[in-house]
Amino acid sequence: MALWTPASGTDAAAGPRPLADPDGVRAPSPLAADLGLATRGSSLWRDGVRRLRRNRLAMAGGAVIVVLCFIAIFADVLAPLPYTKTNFGRLNEAPTRDYPLGTDQLGRDLLSRMIYGARVSMLVGLGAQLIVVSIGVPIGALSGYVGGRTDLFLTRFIDVMYAFPRLLFVILVMSMLGAGLTNIFIAIGLTGWVGIARQTRAQVLAIKQKEYVEGARALGSRAGRLLFRHVLPNALTPIVVAVTFGIPEAIFTEAALSFIGVGINPPTPSWGQMVGEGQQYIRSYWHLCVFPSIAIAVTMLAFTFFGDGVRDALDPKMK
Repeated sequence: MALWTPASGTDAAAGPRPLADPDGVRAPSPLAADLGLATRGSSLWRDGVRRLRRNRLAMAGGAVIVVLCFIAIFADVLAPLPYTKTNFGRLNEAPTRDYPLGTDQLGRDLLSRMIYGARVSMLVGLGAQLIVVSIGVPIGALSGYVGGRTDLFLTRFIDVMYAFPRLLFVILVMSMLGAGLTNIFIAIGLTGWVGIARQTRAQVLAIKQKEYVEGARALGSRAGRLLFRHVLPNALTPIVVAVTFGIPEAIFTEAALSFIGVGINPPTPSWGQMVGEGQQYIRSYWHLCVFPSIAIAVTMLAFTFFGDGVRDALDPKMK
C-alpha cells in the first residue's frame, strides 16, 4: 500500500499548507464554503445588495422609485405647462391630445400638476424620515444603552406616545401649526419616531451584550466610542428597513391630510389634494381623481416591494 507523503516544501509534522489564491490570500476551506461562512471581501451589506438584485419585485419597485425621484427633481423641465396656468375655455376636459390627462375645474393641465405633485410627495416622504430618524434613533439608543432609570423614563414616554392614534395626532398638530409643507414635515416627524425608537432600543439592548462589545469595554473604550463605533453600526439593518417602510407611510399621511384640507396649501399641487378636490366629480369627470389615485397606489406599491426586498436581503437567516 502506498503511503501519503506531504508535498515538497511542506512540514510533515505541521501538515499540508492551506490552499491559496494567486495573490497569496488564503482561500476558504470547503467546510467554510459548505457552511456558508463569509469570506474575505464579503459582508452583510454586500451580500444584501447581491440578494436584493435577485429580487425582481424589489428591483422593479426600486426602478419606479428612481423614476419618481427623477420626475420630482426635474419637474420644472418635464412639466409641459406651469401648474398654475389656467384655461377657462377648457374646464374639466377629458384626456385629449393637448392635455394627455385632461384638465381640472380651473382648466389647469392635470399632467403638469401631477408631475409637480410627485415633487411634494417625495419631499414629504424623505424629509419626514430625516426628522423621524434624527429623533427616534438617539432616543432609542440612549434608552437601550444607558438602561436603569433613564431607560425606564424613556420607555414609559415612548409607550405614552405610542398610545395616541397617529393620524389623529398628526391632524391635531396640523390644526395647531396650520397647513403647509414645512408643518407637514414637523407633524409627521413629531409623531412618527416612536416605532423606530423602539426598534433601535431593542437592537441596542441585544448588541451591547455581545462578546466584542464586552471585549472593547474591557480594553478601556469609552461609552461614546462603544455606542457609535460598535453598537449603532451593527443596529443599522432594522433602521434601514424601518425607513424604507416609513417613506410610503409619510406619503400616504400627507395625501390623507391634503384630502381633508389640512395639508398642502393651494395652488401647490398634491396628489391627495387633487383626489380630495375631484372625488365629488367622480361620476361626471372621472379623470380628476382616478389619475392621482393611481399615482398614490403605484408609489405605495413600489416602496412596499422595495422595503420587503431590503428586509429579506438584510436578514442573515435568508442567506
